Amino acid sequence: MPDDRTDSENRPSPDALLEHAEREGRGRLRIFLGAAPGVGKTYEMLMAGRARRADGVDVVIGIVETHGRKETEALVDGYEVIPRRLVDYRGQTLDEMDIDAILKRRPALVLVDELAHTNAPGSRHPKRYFDVQEILAQGIDVYTTLNIQHVESLNDVVAQITRVRVRETVPDSIIDEADDVEIIDLTPDDLIKRLQDGKVYFPNTAQRAIENYFSPGNLTALRELALRRTAQRVDEQLLNHMQSHAIPGPWAAGERVLVCVDSQPGGAARIRYARRLADRLRAPWTALHIDTPRLAGMSEEDKDRLARNLRLAEQLGAEITTIP
Repeated sequence: MPDDRTDSENRPSPDALLEHAEREGRGRLRIFLGAAPGVGKTYEMLMAGRARRADGVDVVIGIVETHGRKETEALVDGYEVIPRRLVDYRGQTLDEMDIDAILKRRPALVLVDELAHTNAPGSRHPKRYFDVQEILAQGIDVYTTLNIQHVESLNDVVAQITRVRVRETVPDSIIDEADDVEIIDLTPDDLIKRLQDGKVYFPNTAQRAIENYFSPGNLTALRELALRRTAQRVDEQLLNHMQSHAIPGPWAAGERVLVCVDSQPGGAARIRYARRLADRLRAPWTALHIDTPRLAGMSEEDKDRLARNLRLAEQLGAEITTIP
């Protein structure tokens, strides 16, 4: 009698093949990931774009924020820059990336800074990462930048480290779907030196940053998070390659992660921890909600919190299960 398990191990994984097929026709996404502002993500993105231009690739700037840094501004010279779209909001004029102009221009590669940016009210998408997804869907490659504190599942960890709650986040699925994640690494001492030299913020702002967010301990912890998240993505890519090519190897032993979702404070932190644990174990995870009669008398505040927690779990990739 044939060994079904051995036979299945010798065949490519259907899930891995499906993921590969879904990427066909889409643009490739490369994320320049850093531990903190000032490590050089935008600089490296512009340098990588220049290298592609030297190879004959049609590259344009969708949006780049130089923040007055002379070295970065110098790298913008020579690029074709898509003009920004102006948005009137409460008596102010805001500028945003013009998706329609990019899609009409149809370059091979577009550079998009600050992936976690929140767009001005009235924009087609509330967040810039939605803009990037639309561009990718049209077969255009995207290079973009992101700081580790903006990754949704790490939101609570970053808040514990820095005592600052980051409000602008991107779902982990964005990193999971990236074709390449390049870590832009800088030691805490070197980054603090850049701050002191005025290469990141103006002198008065830099000193406050060093005393608070940019302490050596904070930067070391954020650096570790960035390195770990990048290594995790590389592991996932290797595993996907092995599965899609039926390469035998040590597979996970079938662990699963289950997190209970309720309306209590702290539920969001518990969900994010479950996502991180599932990532470490390379295991599927389920968010379970038990719908008891007691929930009928729940306050509106608790109902809203429960709904937010369920949406968060779904956004982070959990399988949602409700038991009546």
